[in-house]
Amino acid sequence: MDIHEILRLLPHRYPLLLVDRVLSIEGQRIRAIKNVSINEPQFLGHFPHRPVMPGVMILEAMAQVATLLALKTAGEVLDDKSVVYFAGIDAARFKRPVEPGDQMLLEVELTRAKAGIYKFAAKCFVGDELAAEAELMCTMRRID
Repeated sequence: MDIHEILRLLPHRYPLLLVDRVLSIEGQRIRAIKNVSINEPQFLGHFPHRPVMPGVMILEAMAQVATLLALKTAGEVLDDKSVVYFAGIDAARFKRPVEPGDQMLLEVELTRAKAGIYKFAAKCFVGDELAAEAELMCTMRRID
């Protein structure tokens, strides 16, 4: 899935779109990448002397990939009256900093879908190193 398909499925845009390409979707699993660039606005203040991707941005990137998986699994497309919200974040752990020039490999597995709530096991790698992991929950809602 290239950036054009991602833009068609996700409502996020710069500077908050955090998925550059989906490498694969196989059953209940998805693998995607986010290329981290020094030109991104968060690095102006986090931290000027040593730029590091904020942990909440890593979680958001994993959530966007989870949203893509949920949409594909459910066979849905968001319209301008639908949104996907975080319903929970559990067991978030950060193992190494993500810095400009890194490529985040985001791996997400759908572990449960029930009553409109989706639960995922998400991991972020830089190279072979685990950078972050979390259990994410999201829900799709109409915003009439």
